[in-house]
Amino acid sequence: MESIKRLYKIGRGPSSSHTMGPDRAASLFRAEYPQADGYRVVLYGSLSQTGKGHKTDEAVIRALAPAPVEVVFDKGGTEGLPHENTMDFFAFQGSREIGRSRIMSVGGGEIVVEGKPQYAPEHIYREKSFAEIAEYCYAKGIRISDYVEENEDEDLWDYLMEVWVTMKSCIGEGLTAAGILDGGLNVERKARVLFNQRHIDESDTTRENRLICAYAFAASEQNAGGGIVVTAPTCGACAVVPSVLKYMQEKKGFSDRQILRALATAGIIGTLVKTNASISGAECGCQAEIGTACSMAAAALAELFEMGIDQIEYAAEVSMEHMLGLTCDPICGLVQIPCIERNSVAAMRAINAFSLANFLSNTRKISFDTVVETMYRTGKDMSDRYRETSRGGLAEIYR
Repeated sequence: MESIKRLYKIGRGPSSSHTMGPDRAASLFRAEYPQADGYRVVLYGSLSQTGKGHKTDEAVIRALAPAPVEVVFDKGGTEGLPHENTMDFFAFQGSREIGRSRIMSVGGGEIVVEGKPQYAPEHIYREKSFAEIAEYCYAKGIRISDYVEENEDEDLWDYLMEVWVTMKSCIGEGLTAAGILDGGLNVERKARVLFNQRHIDESDTTRENRLICAYAFAASEQNAGGGIVVTAPTCGACAVVPSVLKYMQEKKGFSDRQILRALATAGIIGTLVKTNASISGAECGCQAEIGTACSMAAAALAELFEMGIDQIEYAAEVSMEHMLGLTCDPICGLVQIPCIERNSVAAMRAINAFSLANFLSNTRKISFDTVVETMYRTGKDMSDRYRETSRGGLAEIYR
């Protein structure tokens, strides 16, 4: 498996696969053909269907500037494409084509360049499943966060600190922002309203729910507005992990060092899904994004409270199991409805899964590896109408 630092990327929303990935692909292509005086980019599959709402065209135009760019949204079928998020880049000098490249945005801001394996990431973990990782950790008597530290380079904790600072900054900015999000749906930012009602007379449980949801709305709304976020594992699911960790740090007084170890464990969970299945909504639906984020958050909480490896696995497994089949049908191709609310719902579900793992892990029948494989098969069986094309479900019915 590759470094967890490739899972946690700091960048601009609203979409890791539709904004960050294409931006990176365009920058790479421009560096390969700097002599070009014009470019053409053809977007296929999910990129063509929801690229406008996800600002894919703006991302590639910005990355290829100042040369003129023609962006084509090819809304044909996905048959024959190597990935649901495929792009063809063409470079020109005058009317003469001087180069072309096919690049896939495979989720979480990652790209794959057809025919160029040198862009593949380095794999630093020998273990490829949770079962293998657990066996290794049991044999050495270490925690999963220790396992991460063994395999990553020496700047791991500095990088995760930057990630954590960015996550908290994103929430902080979102809690003070107000107004209507761009895109035409007239979605009003709600994080500040939720946060400012925290002092009303209510039960501890209701207050907890309100705060966690306020934090999740804050980060999600920042993402929807094109703010700086951390993929965890994607932009569209960026709010689940930071909202639960911020709340628990404030409630229980956990140190930043403890939070970073929780992020390390969450990173392994996300990387396992990325390696053995997918974190792309275009490939496997929202179960791949929000489902993975929920599993990451639950595992992070279990690590934070120093629960055992079996309990960490149970928390991650039950989170994903009850997200199976979750569709990705963003209205108008925007990362707003149902995406923003879905982050807060997943944050609450992560806490529920973590709580169950505290006393039910010894009854577990399904492994995390099994539920990840199931999620991938489910996603592949799902009609592409429900995989980030905005051609089915809420996106089709909403008027």
